[in-house]
Amino acid sequence: MRNILVALMASAMSLTAVQAASAADITLQLKWVAQSQFAGYYVGEDKGFYDEEGLDVEIKAGGPDIAPEQVIAGGGADVIVAWMGGALVAREKGVPLVNIAQPYQKSGLQLICPKDGPIQTEADFKGHTLGVWFFGNEYPFFAWMNKLGLSTEGGPDGVTVLKQSFDVQPLVQKQADCISVMTYNEYWQAIDAGFKPEDLVVFNYTEMGNDLLEDGLYVLEDKLADPEFKENMVKFVRASMKGWKYAMENPDEAAEIVMDNGGQDENHQKRMMGEVAKLIGDGTGKLDPAVYERTAKALLDQKIITKEPEGAYTAEITDAAMQ
Repeated sequence: MRNILVALMASAMSLTAVQAASAADITLQLKWVAQSQFAGYYVGEDKGFYDEEGLDVEIKAGGPDIAPEQVIAGGGADVIVAWMGGALVAREKGVPLVNIAQPYQKSGLQLICPKDGPIQTEADFKGHTLGVWFFGNEYPFFAWMNKLGLSTEGGPDGVTVLKQSFDVQPLVQKQADCISVMTYNEYWQAIDAGFKPEDLVVFNYTEMGNDLLEDGLYVLEDKLADPEFKENMVKFVRASMKGWKYAMENPDEAAEIVMDNGGQDENHQKRMMGEVAKLIGDGTGKLDPAVYERTAKALLDQKIITKEPEGAYTAEITDAAMQ
């Protein structure tokens, strides 16, 4: 009996070794540091959803000096998390990014202003200073200002743009009349800094119809010509959306998994996960063509891009992943 058990164990270990050796290596570059904004991917890794698909996924955290579009262009990643604005700009500049899935179906972007300040409505923006993130995050704001007919060059007939840090200090220190925040992150930093919800004027991009597509998954177009790579992306998207579904159903556990991967402040990660879950939509990762068209048009109107994008997204990966 002992010999039989040893043989079975050896066989199982051998099979595991073969599976590990045959697993496809995939590198994912995130747009920012480890946090619940990316919980679905960390959960996919932790729960073995990628392993089940025969994938060995390396998740690379981002940061203020990391541009995912540049990382993938330089061969440092197979797939990246990026905002559509930045991806379309990169595509026009020669980095042929293609959206293969859109886990975030709603925008989390907001502009917040103290209610006791000079700005109560959009009509009050003129002549004031507004905090905006750059590194590809500025495009929704500029498209919005263009829609309002406001110059972003300053002066009495436009707005002054403050290149904002990735925190709420410009509001705390009164360097700007309003600042950019995400519903799942900096908004709560403002609350933690002493602002009460009733003390803030909130301009929500989604509610105003000014939302542009945010955290999507992008690969290089030429890679999709390889059937093996394409099939691996189907597997990757399927496992990732399984991770997102699990994260939405188990937000506290998902936040703990993020903490295990370098996240900071468990209470903040749990709160973030709750807010992120509101943006995932139906959980299929499918891109809405209407929102894509609105995103592209806003960028064209602002002359952020100069020509109509072609081939910038595909539904083939999500359609196959959801079968």
